[in-house]
Amino acid sequence: MDVLSLGIFVVDVLGRPIDRFPEKGKLELFDQLEIHAGGCANNTAIALSRLGVSVGAMGKIGNDHFGDLVLQHLTENRVDTAGIQRDATANTSFTFVAIASDGERSFCHYIGANGELNEDALNWDIIKTAKILHIAGALVMPKFDGQPMANVLKKAKSFGITTSLDTAWDATGKWLKTLEPCLPFVDIFLPSLTEAEHLTGTSELREISKFLRNYGISTIGIKMGERGSYVSTTEEELFVPAYSVNVVDATGAGDAYVAGFLAGTVKGWDLKKTTELASATGAACVTAIGTTAGIQNLEETMKIHLSKKGEFQ
Repeated sequence: MDVLSLGIFVVDVLGRPIDRFPEKGKLELFDQLEIHAGGCANNTAIALSRLGVSVGAMGKIGNDHFGDLVLQHLTENRVDTAGIQRDATANTSFTFVAIASDGERSFCHYIGANGELNEDALNWDIIKTAKILHIAGALVMPKFDGQPMANVLKKAKSFGITTSLDTAWDATGKWLKTLEPCLPFVDIFLPSLTEAEHLTGTSELREISKFLRNYGISTIGIKMGERGSYVSTTEEELFVPAYSVNVVDATGAGDAYVAGFLAGTVKGWDLKKTTELASATGAACVTAIGTTAGIQNLEETMKIHLSKKGEFQ
């Protein structure tokens, strides 16, 4: 397979619009409720499949109805689920996503089965078939974060597999202390600007990139939402603005960006074209409610780039 997406799988319940939470004992109404399979590894895998990339999923879900939903959604999107395990001790991870009128989100999360994923549970017969191992959701997998994840990344590189990493918000506040063992074994690192600031202690893009480059990471992409993204390698750097689209729901946009970036990488595209595909995939994501509903095939996604590129010249 081209990419194995290893990490967190979540069921998202999305409510919209929610611009404020009720006081204790009070009630607020909202207009729209949907249930979707989500989680960084899930979202990235499905977006990759829609873009025509051969992709597998690896992680843990519960032995419950929400787990059934995750598996069904992956299968319907032609994602190989051989690496998905069902845990008998924890329910499928769950997030309530409160979507504000402007598309921004707030999250309430139950770690669940994602918290049971560990190094010993991984199937290396599957991992070794991948060209790229992408770990999605670092910092919210307590039995896998830190040294165990570093061990897996190091072993993957020993097999000649390209390694990719994306982070989630670290509610523990440990950030670099947890992630630092992993960084020397990462080829492609694609955090959000906020996450990168917490990891590096700076908000200046070149300084962030320099800090991370010291670990030997060859490709660094900083996702900045509506401000676009900054990407650098040892040889070049570029800034690609976000494409202007009608924002319905920004949930999953970062994961979609990652999928576009990995798709361009698999296809052997240059950095500029790869980053443009990443931006277009992220833009497609925000046009519909849910993490993957707005993402279409490669041709339709690239139309976003072709129709918008004149705005930035």
